[in-house]
Amino acid sequence: MNPAPFALLLLILGMAILVSALVAVATVALARWNGAAIPAALIQGSVAFAGSLTLCCVVLTFLRGSLG
Repeated sequence: MNPAPFALLLLILGMAILVSALVAVATVALARWNGAAIPAALIQGSVAFAGSLTLCCVVLTFLRGSLG
């Protein structure tokens, strides 16, 4: 069994998590800049993290299915 596809999948998932974390940090920063309280900003950031990670996984699943 060739471990390269599994390693590539883990790398892509790690990058999706990293991008989602960056989106969450940017959302928290913008919410705080807008004057939101810390708990409200963290909730907005967690929603942005979950949404962007879901979107990344949907796109990756579509690409994996369509490209082989």
